[in-house]
Amino acid sequence: MNKKTNRRNFIGRGAAVAAAVTAAAVPAAAAGQADKPVKKVLYRNGSKPDKPPLFNSTVSYGNLLFIAGVGYHAEGDIKVHTKNVLDQIQQQLESVGSSMEKVLKCNVYLNDLKDYAAMNEAFLGRFGAEPPVRTTIAAAGGIPGNSLVEIDVIAAI
Repeated sequence: MNKKTNRRNFIGRGAAVAAAVTAAAVPAAAAGQADKPVKKVLYRNGSKPDKPPLFNSTVSYGNLLFIAGVGYHAEGDIKVHTKNVLDQIQQQLESVGSSMEKVLKCNVYLNDLKDYAAMNEAFLGRFGAEPPVRTTIAAAGGIPGNSLVEIDVIAAI
């Protein structure tokens, strides 16, 4: 296969994924109901802050839940950091009626690619028998806040 064919295949897969995500986000419309999905910001303390934040940590749209990147900003190795990040994500998911088993997409950002195998050890099994699709990269320049890992997810509610 040449570069052009690979690019077309990649773009085609991207369009299929976008269509699937859109369909998942609008089940009411697909069912012919008048209700339309609504964006909802879910605040950690339950109340809207006085001034607009830089970004929101948890947003739902229809039956999809988006959790912004979570890091761990304390001492420890990659296994400690990964466990604590996944514990925080699990807590956020459960607080809004979702779960680790309902995570559809996961992005993992490592401070250093040498931590890949150890991160996988801490990651394995945390999402149940059928884990989500996942992308893992080493972030150029590191992770903000001295975390060794940052993880964001998209889940069903």
